[in-house]
Amino acid sequence: MSRLPKLAIPSPPPSPPLPLSLVADRCASMRQLAQVHAQMVVTGRISDNYAASRLLSFAALHPAGDLPGAIALFSSTTSPNSFMYNTLIRGLAGSPNPSQALLLYPLMLHKGPPPGRHTFPFLLKAAANASDLSAARQIHTHAVRHGLDSDPYVINGLIRSYGNCGLLSDARQLFDEMPERNSIVFTTMVSGYVQNFKPSEAVSLFREMMAAGVEPCDATLASVLSACARLGGLEMGRQIHGLIGEKGIEVGVILGTALVDMYGKNGEISVARKLFDEMPERNTATWNAMICNAAHYGHANYALQLFREMEMDMQPNDITFVGVLTACCHSGDVDFARRIFRSMEKKYGIEAKLEHYGCMVDLLGRSGRLREAEEMVEEMKWEADVVVLGALLTACRNHGDVEIAERVVEKMLRVDPGNHGGYVVLSNMYAEVGRWEDVVRLRRVMKEGGLKKMPGWSSVDNDER
Repeated sequence: MSRLPKLAIPSPPPSPPLPLSLVADRCASMRQLAQVHAQMVVTGRISDNYAASRLLSFAALHPAGDLPGAIALFSSTTSPNSFMYNTLIRGLAGSPNPSQALLLYPLMLHKGPPPGRHTFPFLLKAAANASDLSAARQIHTHAVRHGLDSDPYVINGLIRSYGNCGLLSDARQLFDEMPERNSIVFTTMVSGYVQNFKPSEAVSLFREMMAAGVEPCDATLASVLSACARLGGLEMGRQIHGLIGEKGIEVGVILGTALVDMYGKNGEISVARKLFDEMPERNTATWNAMICNAAHYGHANYALQLFREMEMDMQPNDITFVGVLTACCHSGDVDFARRIFRSMEKKYGIEAKLEHYGCMVDLLGRSGRLREAEEMVEEMKWEADVVVLGALLTACRNHGDVEIAERVVEKMLRVDPGNHGGYVVLSNMYAEVGRWEDVVRLRRVMKEGGLKKMPGWSSVDNDER
């Protein structure tokens, strides 16, 4: 039987290459993105704006992206489209330097496509994050010129910008003029009140929101809980906590932290602790809320234990150390406080602020180390305020150190020449040691200059605080 000749089976045609835009969408790292970009250059498809847009979106917005890389890609594009402008503005608006986003807008007006309804909310986010009132007003004007001032997303951006810049009356006017208000815009206005230390107004607006039948989201509730924390509104906070359970709202990190802080600031440390322990995920703000509130209410050992646990989990920040040093004030652990204070800059690269110096001066003063406390005031990079000096003066009074008290009062008068509150303490100290001529002299000075109460500082020492 003869063999049949082998049939030549033709090879299948090569698969067409995937579109670069699809390849760009599959990028998971900046290294892969760079390879796609290089392929665009090699194949002469560098002008493919659709593919370039996908690359830019990854670089500017993805957690694994790179803003400098996004800027470089944008700059190498001959004619960026509106999506590319808006994407880069959006990425820069949420960056540590949001003002960079605002610099793109003049370029867009000069060379690029006209701005659209997506451009202005991103620009307003940049203005809000930069607290740039002038930019916010200019963007508002341009939105009017382009007929987009009635767009709900633009209005929401304006409310947020004006709120962040402290212009609550302008923000509220825009809010009140809206024909329809949704959960997003209510949340923005409530948050504006909270950020500007207007907790009563925030709670009032939340009640108005509920009466209007607008469903709050987790961000709304987190803001109102912050207002309750500042107001001492424990009952209202409990009602919101109940509402969260009733509505089946998921308690994430932000909302969980707000609950911990609300209960903590209202002195319900055990409830705050239970919620804290139940949280599957915590961020720095969560740890800070628990540490600072525990320290404030005298749970020093628990606050310090939390700090040690936090160190193993994440990096503390300057707020953390205010809580830790406050705990040291309650426990009286001077040596540990000294180590913590020194470690801030050496170990964590955190520069001590006025609040940290204030805690140390208070602690050293309470423990009778008045000379060391005075030296710490002298070492500060900026001038001590009346709160720090007041803590040292109170310590001088409690320990009967007239010499240091005289120098402290002299510093107080340099900080605020019209404020003679320190004279009252010093006069009483003179009387206690029988220096009656000095008592008469100080009272004459006070009578001639007028007596003014010392804001933010009391001559009454409260060891139970």
